[in-house]
Amino acid sequence: MICFVDYRITELEKKVLKSLNLSILEIPKCNNLYKAIDGHVDIQLNIIDKKSKKVIIHKDISKNFKEKLDIFNINYIESSKSLNYSYPENIFLNALILENHFIHNLKYTDENLLSTQSHKNLINVKQGYTKCSCLPVNDKAFITNDTGIYNTLNNHGFDILLLPPGDIILEGLDYGFIGGVGGLINKDLMAFYGNLDLYLYGDKVKSFLKKYGITPIYLMNEKLHDRGSLLVL
Repeated sequence: MICFVDYRITELEKKVLKSLNLSILEIPKCNNLYKAIDGHVDIQLNIIDKKSKKVIIHKDISKNFKEKLDIFNINYIESSKSLNYSYPENIFLNALILENHFIHNLKYTDENLLSTQSHKNLINVKQGYTKCSCLPVNDKAFITNDTGIYNTLNNHGFDILLLPPGDIILEGLDYGFIGGVGGLINKDLMAFYGNLDLYLYGDKVKSFLKKYGITPIYLMNEKLHDRGSLLVL
């Protein structure tokens, strides 16, 4: 399997990921974004379909990264838009893509991404940083800090753990988003950039994961860091 990570990931985090038999692809720095998120996976890339190994990348990503996708036999399409510094020009790929649902502020979704998702249940939310705000546990359950997303998706039959914001490190900003602190390795294992025992609401997260038979694994023994998600293909 292949995991996409921020280029600033530590050697320790890489070592643990490799021990899980994951090949690592680092998202390069994007100079059009502000420093806190200039390597965030969920801003520059999204997974369209795991079965066909297909992703969407922002159109200006480096040639070197595209060559790496080719080496790993990953199919890709490019966004129609270019990333820019300010919201909403940096959110057009930041959707929560599930097996049967596509969740985003649909007003701002890149048209090339949206065209691949028309067969799914499209759900509009106000929060444009949708993937940043959501840590999916499965296709019908996830964790979020965003009350707007929580209120909207409660009406669609999702099981949602709503946590207060804060206590997540994102250098350069007051705090990060829960969706950026890790991701599923497989249906039974979720990796975290940090240790839930050092997170103010860690016990609630662990209980929610246990409910779905998911074991957390910690890539480092520090407070949770928002690195823009861990996406696995």
